[in-house]
Amino acid sequence: MDSTAVSPTPLLKANANKTAAESEGEHRERFSSRLAFYFSAVGSAVGFGNVWRFPSLVFEYGGGAFFIPYLMALFLVGIPLLVLEISLGQHFQLGDVGCFGKIHERLRGVGLASIACGYMLVTYYSMLLAWTFNAFFASFRADNFWDQDEVSGTEAKEYFYQNIIGMNTLGDDLMPTRLVWMNVFYSLLTWVVIYCSVAYGLEATGKVTYVTMGFPLVILFVFLGRSLTLEGSGDGIKEYIGDSNWGIFSEHPEIWSRAVSQIFFSLGTTFGIMTAYGSHCKRNEPAFLNSCVVAISNSTFSFISGFAVFATLGHLAYLEGLDSVGDLEYSSFGLVFGSWPVALGTLPGGQHWIRLFFVMLFMLGIDSAFSFMEAFLTVLYDTKLFCNVDRKKASLVLTACAFLLSTLYATDAGLIFLDSVDYYINFVIIFVGFVKCVTAGWVYKIESQIERLGPKIVFAYIATTFGSVLLACAMWFGVGNAAAGFVGLFISYAMGISYVGYLMSKQMQEDPTITWSDMIFDLTMSNVMELREDLISSVGHIPVAWAFLIRHFIPPVLLILFFLGADATTIDEDGNEVKVFGNYGGYASPYQILGILTVVFAGFLVASSLIFPKMYNALQTVDETETNMSVEKKNIDEIEMAEKDQTITTCAGDRQFSSGGELI
Repeated sequence: MDSTAVSPTPLLKANANKTAAESEGEHRERFSSRLAFYFSAVGSAVGFGNVWRFPSLVFEYGGGAFFIPYLMALFLVGIPLLVLEISLGQHFQLGDVGCFGKIHERLRGVGLASIACGYMLVTYYSMLLAWTFNAFFASFRADNFWDQDEVSGTEAKEYFYQNIIGMNTLGDDLMPTRLVWMNVFYSLLTWVVIYCSVAYGLEATGKVTYVTMGFPLVILFVFLGRSLTLEGSGDGIKEYIGDSNWGIFSEHPEIWSRAVSQIFFSLGTTFGIMTAYGSHCKRNEPAFLNSCVVAISNSTFSFISGFAVFATLGHLAYLEGLDSVGDLEYSSFGLVFGSWPVALGTLPGGQHWIRLFFVMLFMLGIDSAFSFMEAFLTVLYDTKLFCNVDRKKASLVLTACAFLLSTLYATDAGLIFLDSVDYYINFVIIFVGFVKCVTAGWVYKIESQIERLGPKIVFAYIATTFGSVLLACAMWFGVGNAAAGFVGLFISYAMGISYVGYLMSKQMQEDPTITWSDMIFDLTMSNVMELREDLISSVGHIPVAWAFLIRHFIPPVLLILFFLGADATTIDEDGNEVKVFGNYGGYASPYQILGILTVVFAGFLVASSLIFPKMYNALQTVDETETNMSVEKKNIDEIEMAEKDQTITTCAGDRQFSSGGELI
């Protein structure tokens, strides 16, 4: 592959990158303080995923048993990837597309897939905010649903489904029949708020997050205190952290992929957000420390939200006379909207507490929503093509397009569309995380590695590592034979490594100065260790364990989890076992196709960039464009100089010939 480096020498390439980053940093917007960064990053991470998605996954996947894959995903996958994104943004002073374009021009598609993933997600995430808006203002109407003396959880859930979302007009086929114009209006209102939050620059965005992050945190603790005093709350807490369904790991092995996607979703990784926020930090900020603060804060918020939700569910089970929280028929969106409003309605002035709950939800979600747009804007303003475009105009175009796309979710089948796309977005998230780690751990400065070791050794090792995993996945999930999968994994890997060892020994015979230890380290760790050293120069300490996880642990794990999720099965209406992928929720084909297209689109962006990198030249950064122009000018000057020298030589020869003729 051809490098994007301006100079053919690694030293000049490093100097060019450093100069570009430093010059970029001179005029780049900055967070006013580390605290401002924390509020923005944590505000982006904390959202509906904490108070809705996380509790619903715990509820669905065995209660406390879900914590095992969740915590493993957090420390072994989530935090390392978060460190990678923040560090890359801070080091290169660029957004996702620019960072991966700096690594290699053929990898801009990795950043594009990340941004596209976030943009697709925010179109339906904004509708959650619109529904919250709708519910808030509906509580002031004359026919306010919450005026009733007693409201059950089931009634509350049906109210949100039928009246707020507008599903009461759906037929048995669940296909959309109309636009819910009230939700279109509230969606427009939501996008106006998002526009105002991003159109005036990072400073304004940072100030907004002090409110949108601080206020919900205070309210959450108030709600938690109230939830714990309700009758039956202890039973709910017991099911949250006490009772666990350990059989869930064999019954639903996709729990691992759902845990990883929840970590990515909640932390805001694989969307370009944290790369963008990292690029607005000074180059000497401690990225590893900052990443840990953001990740731990986010998960702590999730755990606290889980206590509040499950305490409330325990109370609802008590009110409905059920033996267990698991007997409640709640899932996904209805888990939160069918529980907390009911519990808060039991307080004195309950309607006001319910309204405060909707305000809290909106504030939790709005900073996550505008962070997706901030990631997109950062990428645009990194480029020569858009760097001088007025920010208000660019923000208006992006938010207007997103609003139009979000109207799909303002139909009476909006929740069905949302649920379908949200399921398939999980695969996009895992795919983007995979290609990011492969880029950082395997592709970074691979040209230099090939020069030292030779292409046969390098590519044989890559094929051995990922080929053996793919073979095992084919046996595990295609054939359905776990034992054969492990045997295939070990045999194929052993054969591949043996061949690599043979090639290495052959090269050592040709060059006796090379040692086994040097070659093994160069082959197995040099790429990611060089990246680590380069990042340390800008972001401070990064543990060696991070480098090992990025190269050797996370990529194969994400590859396995991708196929594991795709292999998950369910029982359809006829009692037959079918794959969830392509049949999710039993929804009609249009919903499945829409969801699958999100996965295909992300794959297309990565593949097209690898094969046709010139397609995305418009996304070259300012310094890349200027450098290319300088190189072109230098080449033209050299050609003109050569032509001039040739002309002088020719003229001199003509004069000599002429003089010779006169002598004759």
